[in-house]
Amino acid sequence: MTIAVYPGSFDPVTYGHVDIVTRVAHLFEEVIVGVYDTPPKNLLFTTQERVEMFRRSVAHLKNVRVTQYTGLTVDFAQSMKAKVVVRGLRMISDFEREFEMALMNKKLAPGIELVCMMSSLEYQFVSSSLLKEVFIL
Repeated sequence: MTIAVYPGSFDPVTYGHVDIVTRVAHLFEEVIVGVYDTPPKNLLFTTQERVEMFRRSVAHLKNVRVTQYTGLTVDFAQSMKAKVVVRGLRMISDFEREFEMALMNKKLAPGIELVCMMSSLEYQFVSSSLLKEVFIL
């Protein structure tokens, strides 16, 4: 059974995040959404609120579960017995950052692969950061 981890801060969860996890759920037997507990960002929602938002958003997907985690993503993936880390890409700058992280993660956990999913066109310009900025203003 191939388990995939989809990590992120998800502050807040967007339709883009739900789109990625929905598409990934068709590719892997189990998908674990990992809500990062302590990202180096100013958070709008608590970890528990972010976990609950994502749980409600994917309740219709029977092979997806949502949990929180701390520490390195590759350590979380290994603790979940995942073989794959999934990341969503919207633009070239996302790729550059993910590529850097993938190289480091490969050194730390050679048995874990990275799968990047391209954002669906309708969610190409949706980001949690922009949503927070609009909400706050």
